[in-house]
Amino acid sequence: MTIDRPISTLFAEHRPLRSLEFFPPKDDAGVAVLRQTAVALKRISPDFVSVTYGAGGSTRERTAQVSSILKDELGFTVMPHLTCVGHDRTELENLADRIHGDGFRNIMALRGDPPKGAVSFQPAAGGLRYASEMVALLKARHPDFCLGVGGYPEKHPEATSLDADLDALKAKVDAGAGFITTQLFFDNEVYFRFVDQCHARGIQIPVIPGIMPVLSLKQIQRFTTLCGTALPAKLLRRLEATDDQPDVVEMIGLDWALDQIRDLIARGAPGYHLYILNRARAALALAAGLAA
Repeated sequence: MTIDRPISTLFAEHRPLRSLEFFPPKDDAGVAVLRQTAVALKRISPDFVSVTYGAGGSTRERTAQVSSILKDELGFTVMPHLTCVGHDRTELENLADRIHGDGFRNIMALRGDPPKGAVSFQPAAGGLRYASEMVALLKARHPDFCLGVGGYPEKHPEATSLDADLDALKAKVDAGAGFITTQLFFDNEVYFRFVDQCHARGIQIPVIPGIMPVLSLKQIQRFTTLCGTALPAKLLRRLEATDDQPDVVEMIGLDWALDQIRDLIARGAPGYHLYILNRARAALALAAGLAA
């Protein structure tokens, strides 16, 4: 068993970090495909990878399985996600002990989305309501955890205001978060404005921009609706004009993401996190474009 290095030590190297997000598949066949994807992505040497917990915590055991494959078999630094959904405090403490005992030193600490069919988030009996409570629990249990938390440059859909959302983010930072990864966005000015707003609130930890290359117009419209992200009119026009040509849509999406990443790094972002939806081709294409 290997013991991961905390991501905080990577930030201390003062260079742009590159990370990728995987989501756990539903069955063993999907795990095999994910392993092949991860092997292909080894060639671009991401600094770390994350593994989601699934909508409503529905893929809990798969998260652990995939995280172990990525860390122990393939040698990635891995950040499993952990959410409050469906767990009481004791269960979360036991999960923290298990994750720590398996050699992981990084967790993405999230409240989590409401379970499928639920209108709003309701904590489990004896559970946690806020991600800030999760951060506090994990740091109290294992102080050497490096904890990432989520940030919404265009406001969390459930937040009553941007100020309220920034207050919630500050609570997570004050509880011990080590860095922030943003929700996807397509206008870099949105990201830099968000960073300025964080600094104005006294939030000084790194804010990693989250980038999702557009691979399908319908798919990205679904994601942006769920997370309250705007598609720039220029990008939307391009996608709509070629919606019947999937290869062209993907090319447009990759070119837009490349321009975003180049600008972000040039203007001092601490790296970038790719939401690749378990697809190696997009990440490899972006890596090749950035190396050109």
